[in-house]
Amino acid sequence: MVELKGDERLDYLLAEDMRIIQSPSVFAFSLDAVLLAKFVYVPIQKGKLVDLCSGNGVIPLFLSTRTKGTITGIEIQERLYDMAVRSIAYNHLTDRLHMIHGDIKEIHKTIGHDQYDVVTCNPPYFSTPAKSEMNGNEYLAIARHEILCTLEDAVRASSILLKQGGKAAFVHRSGRLIDIITLMRKYKLEPKRVQFVYPKAGKEANTLLIEGIKGGNADLKISPPLTVYQDNNEYTPEMRNILYGEG
Repeated sequence: MVELKGDERLDYLLAEDMRIIQSPSVFAFSLDAVLLAKFVYVPIQKGKLVDLCSGNGVIPLFLSTRTKGTITGIEIQERLYDMAVRSIAYNHLTDRLHMIHGDIKEIHKTIGHDQYDVVTCNPPYFSTPAKSEMNGNEYLAIARHEILCTLEDAVRASSILLKQGGKAAFVHRSGRLIDIITLMRKYKLEPKRVQFVYPKAGKEANTLLIEGIKGGNADLKISPPLTVYQDNNEYTPEMRNILYGEG
C-alpha cells in the first residue's frame, strides 16, 4: 500500500508496469520527461546516475527499467521530493533509487563530483516572468520558470558531477538550441547527439533532446526526427511504443 496525501492520485507508467504519485495541484510529469528517459544512453549492468530537477521522480523510475545502476534524484521542492520518495518505495526500488531534497547548484558538496556516469535534466524552460505574470501556483511556477534554477545552473551542475567521459542529457525547447550548445561547450560537455521532436508532420520542432560527453571530441550526430501526433491527433506508432510499449 502507499500513503496518498490530500488530492494525490496513483497513476500508471504503462510501458514500465509501475505506478507514480501525482497531484493536480503540483507540476505533473510531461511527455518531455518520458522522451528524455528514453533518449539518453545508460549503462546496462552498473553505473552511477543522477537526475537533476527530478520533480516527482518520474525519470529515475523510467531509467530503472533500462539500467541496473544506482540512480539519485535531486529535487528542490519538498512536496515533490516527498512524492518521489513514496513512489520509489511503492515500486520496491529503494535499493537502487533514492531522492535528495536539495539545490542542484550545491548538490556536488553533498554527493561528490567527477564520479558519475550519467546525468539527466529536464530543467525549467522559461525565463523568470514579471511578478504580475507569475502563475499563482508556486509549484508550477518553479517547475516552469527559471526562478530557482537556470539552464546554465543545470549544465554547470551536470559537468561538475560527471566523471571524464560521462554523459549528460537534457530536454528543452528547440528555440534554446544555440544557448544549450554554447553552455555545454563552456562547461566541457561536448554535444554528441541531438534529436528534434515535432508535434506533427509538417510542423516546426518544439522540443529538442541533446546528449554530450564530458571532455569529448567534436562530432555531433543528428538523430532521426520524432513526431508525436498523426494527422488524426492520435499518437504515432513510434510514440505509442515509447509510451505504452506497443509495436
